[in-house]
Amino acid sequence: MAHWLLKSEPSTWSWDQQVAAGAKGTFWNGVRNHLAKKHLMAMQKGDRGFFYHSNEERAIVGVIDIIRTYYPDHTDETGKFGMVDVKAVKALKKPVTLAAIKAEPRLADMVLVNNSRLSVQPVTDEEWAVVMAMAGEKA
Repeated sequence: MAHWLLKSEPSTWSWDQQVAAGAKGTFWNGVRNHLAKKHLMAMQKGDRGFFYHSNEERAIVGVIDIIRTYYPDHTDETGKFGMVDVKAVKALKKPVTLAAIKAEPRLADMVLVNNSRLSVQPVTDEEWAVVMAMAGEKA
């Protein structure tokens, strides 16, 4: 299983909205960056991801599952970009802020630290375990 981080502004799509979507989940659309697209294309059903609130909160707030692999994004008029479907798994016991992540030496190489604007990012197994521990969760 691979791990990912998907970013959303809470005012656009929040963790609470993701949870409210239930087991059927929702599509993760609107990605318009080619590197982020490449990451979406690499996702497999059953992969896990962090749900990250960008801008206002700047924190990892929950865990999601990838439930459908890459397919065309109906909101992209160019036809170049796609999306995946995700569902909420659980809220983290304690959100992990960007500041806390940047302060953790074991996360110094995390994409979130070095390319914080990228909306879809890979997360290594080791990074996953560290962040989960910071959140008071088991990896």
